Order: sequence, then structure tokens, then C-alpha cells
Amino acid sequence: MTTVLLAHASVELYGSDLQLVETAAGCVDAGADVVVLLPGEGPLAERMREVGARVETLDVPVLRKAHLTPRGIAALGAGTLRALGPMVRLIRRVGPDAVLVNTLTIPAWLVAARLAGVAPVCHVHEAEADARWVVRVGLAAPLLLARDVVVNSAAARDVVVSAVPALRRRTRVVYNGVPGPGEAPAAGGGARAGAGAEPAPAHVVLVGRLSPRKGSDVALEAVARLRRAGRDARLTLCGSAFTGYEWFEDQLRARAAEDDLAGAVELVGYADPWEWFARGDVVVVPSRVEPFGNVAVQAMLAARPVVVSRTQGLAEIVRDGETGLLVPPDDPVALAKAVAALLDDPARASVLADAGRRDAVERFGVERYRAQMGRLLVGRRPVVRVIPERPVG
Repeated sequence: MTTVLLAHASVELYGSDLQLVETAAGCVDAGADVVVLLPGEGPLAERMREVGARVETLDVPVLRKAHLTPRGIAALGAGTLRALGPMVRLIRRVGPDAVLVNTLTIPAWLVAARLAGVAPVCHVHEAEADARWVVRVGLAAPLLLARDVVVNSAAARDVVVSAVPALRRRTRVVYNGVPGPGEAPAAGGGARAGAGAEPAPAHVVLVGRLSPRKGSDVALEAVARLRRAGRDARLTLCGSAFTGYEWFEDQLRARAAEDDLAGAVELVGYADPWEWFARGDVVVVPSRVEPFGNVAVQAMLAARPVVVSRTQGLAEIVRDGETGLLVPPDDPVALAKAVAALLDDPARASVLADAGRRDAVERFGVERYRAQMGRLLVGRRPVVRVIPERPVG
């Protein structure tokens, strides 16, 4: 039996975490014994066991923004050197036929896999297009240790290849596979007040990390504009902040307490997205940077009209005017205008939502993703390293 080792830096259940669950499931479906390396126990470990994977824990250095300074790089390097011995011993004990390193934030696993005699695969979920050239090169350079590089969008591929052109032939696009809701979604979505009825509050939903990258603050400003224009618009933020970003959550709460938003914003922390999608009239994904955008796909699968930023992977997911609306990133005026357009035209919102659901099922299905990753990690090797002209979907 083939043994596959999957290394990851988190124990939570956000985008790249959930995608690793589908990778594990794909390998299990392909007949592999799957071992997942996590920094500790947590919700992700439980989910991995549910799909048939075994879990090992080892806390290793993780690349953070704080490391992108001379002192930070030195600290990360020292921590990596100390951790390599235990990492190599763990890989040799497991004896995997294939190793997948999930995200660019744990390059030490690429080094450890090579030292243990296994050529790793890296699944890239990042696309730091706006970073300085030296940073982009520094992030992508460890990928030269990988036998194959999987990216989740053409935008992510372009960032990787522009930084290190030598990676072109070993880099492939595999769109994420996103499971749908447990129950069939209500058809259409959109504003729900019937003809002649008292208008209900317009409920806008944003699911994702509380982070400047995710544009949570942009959503607040858009809803504030809607309210100042006389609409009873409400916003729910579903998500928590990374450690070290508590200051951003504090800023959001302070802004939500101001007069134009008081009582209209709810921060519910990490929550079941399907529950909140079902309550929403419009789902917004106002990210400034988004290599893929699982939440956009989830909202489409939930048959909700979506407004997303015209950035990176989001612009590949949503077809403007066909399956949702695209707006410029970091533009609360445009976001408010697009949300208002959907609220004012429930029939159009319903058409977009229904088309979005059909498109998401076809292009971002779980079965397709699991099969692709199963073939890559469990199937015949070596894998032909050729970058497709168009994203694999």
C-alpha cells in the first residue's frame, strides 16, 4: 500500500485547512495510507480522522510576515535548523512514498523531505503578487526542492513562475474542490421581502478571517454607505483573527460601534458558514488579495448571490454578470453599489445565484479535485511536469 504524508501548519478549518481534508480524502479514495502532520490537536485533526487519515503532531517553525526582516529571517533559520532533526526522523519512521507540503509557510518540510530521501510535492495557496520582488523570490525559491508544485489558480501560478521561472514546467493549476451544503440550498437567494410586504432588513454576510487581506473593513464601510442612504442593511462577519491580528478585530469592533453602524454589525467568530449563507440576502467577498476563494464557491453552492473583488482567483471563480458581480478591490463605494443593485432586483439576484450554483458544481466539484490529487500523489510516478495552457477544472 502506498503511504502518503501530508504536512500542514494549522489545526483550524479555514480555506487551505479544508482543502487539505479533501486532499487526504482523495488519497484515501485512491487506496493510500494517509498520515497527516499537524502542529497539534484541534478541529482539523478531528476532520482528518473522519476521512480515514492518521494524525501525527510536531510543531515546526512557520513563516510569518514578522520573519520578513533580517532579524526575522535569522530567527526562522535558527528554528528550522533545530527542528530538522526531529522532522527527518519522523518522515523516515513513517516511510512515505509521497510527501505533500501544504502552503508556502512551512518550507522546512520541503528540506526535511529531501534529507529523508523523498521528493516532495508542494501545494501553494498563496499569491503574494504585491510583495517586493525579493520577497516573492524568497517565498518561491524553496519550491525548487519540490518535484511538483500545485497551485489553486492561474493567478497563483503566475506569481510563482514570475518569481522563479525555472518552476514553470513543474507547476500545475488544480482548482480547489469545495463541498456543498449538507442540505439542498433554498433556490435563488436575494432579498426576500415579498411584493407589498414590509421590507425586511437586508442581510449581508462575509465569511472569512478577520484580516486586512480579506477586506472586512471594506465590507463595514460599504454597509455604512447603504445605511446612510436609508437602507436597513445589516452585516454579519463570520471568522476570527490570526494571533497577532487582534488589533484589527479591535478596529472593526470600534468602527461597528460608531453611529452609522451601531447595532447593525455582528461579529460571530468562527461559525458554520452554511447557516449564515442561508440567512443572507447577499454574500460579499471583498478580499484585497485572494489566491483562490473557497468562500465564494461555498456561497455559490449555497445558491446565494455574490459580490466579490476583481482580484486574483476570485476573478477566475465568478463570471461577472453571469454567476455574480465583480467590483474593484478596496472600493467600498463600488461594493455598496453592487449590493444595492442585487437588493433592488431580486429577480436578477435569483438568476445569478442559480447560475452560480450550477457553475460551481461543474467547475469546483469535490470529486474532480479528489481524483486529480489522488492521481498526483498515489498514482503513477514520476508525474509529467507540464504546465497546462488553461487551468485544470
